[in-house]
Amino acid sequence: MNIIFFQTALFLYLLGTASSLGFLIFLRKIFSSIGKLALKGGFAVHSLALVLRYLEAGHTPITNLHESLSFFAWSIVGVYLLLQVKYQMEVLAAFVSPVATMLIILSSLFPKEILPLAPALESYWLPIHVIFAFIGNAMFTLAFAVGVMYLIQERQIKSKKIGPFYYRLPALKVLDDLNYRCLTFGFPLLTLGIISGSVWADSAWGSYWSWDPKETWSLITWFLYAALLHGRLTVGWRGRKAALFAIVGFGALVFSFLGVNLLLTGLHSYN
Repeated sequence: MNIIFFQTALFLYLLGTASSLGFLIFLRKIFSSIGKLALKGGFAVHSLALVLRYLEAGHTPITNLHESLSFFAWSIVGVYLLLQVKYQMEVLAAFVSPVATMLIILSSLFPKEILPLAPALESYWLPIHVIFAFIGNAMFTLAFAVGVMYLIQERQIKSKKIGPFYYRLPALKVLDDLNYRCLTFGFPLLTLGIISGSVWADSAWGSYWSWDPKETWSLITWFLYAALLHGRLTVGWRGRKAALFAIVGFGALVFSFLGVNLLLTGLHSYN
């Protein structure tokens, strides 16, 4: 049953993405309204799919690539909808929803069967670690999207050739402030995700840190975002540099999340 709701969420995310891109291109309110409704509906149905899968599996549905990618997409849309309550940045959906939609499409390509839980995953640390890590990753995804928007808007202003996107995208200061806000929320969550994962690793494998590929790349990602936060707080990094750093950090995040699972082997190979 959870697969039916999952597929419905996929359809709604596709509709939301197409409508949001339509709003970006044509700037017609109808596209924005359809996009918001589709994303909200998709998130609600996706939430139901995750709850049903949890009830069917008997554990947090985050133990394989199908579940992990699905949960990541759900986290991104959820964080986006939450931020929209405050910022009311309609065009942001055109940059965030394609990422979430791509993730849920990838999720649909992997086996969906519910398999017995690996012994190392039978722990109350599983949902704690997952919630911190994925919500933090979702915040960084929004920082990435806002960084891309910043670079596009800055390029238009510097070229002195005002294109159609200029009137669609927010002011540079608004984008920079939102980038910083995502960083200040995402970095503590990523830190708590790594700490909780380390404590869990000690109880499961008898060591807090084993330099597993997933652990190593998570640490690299942490250092990149730590450098960005340090730069913003002490050196005054703003604007273009911060936007570029958010994009680079997201690249490392994607590799640590997906690339490591597909290309490298280690203790986290079942994720």
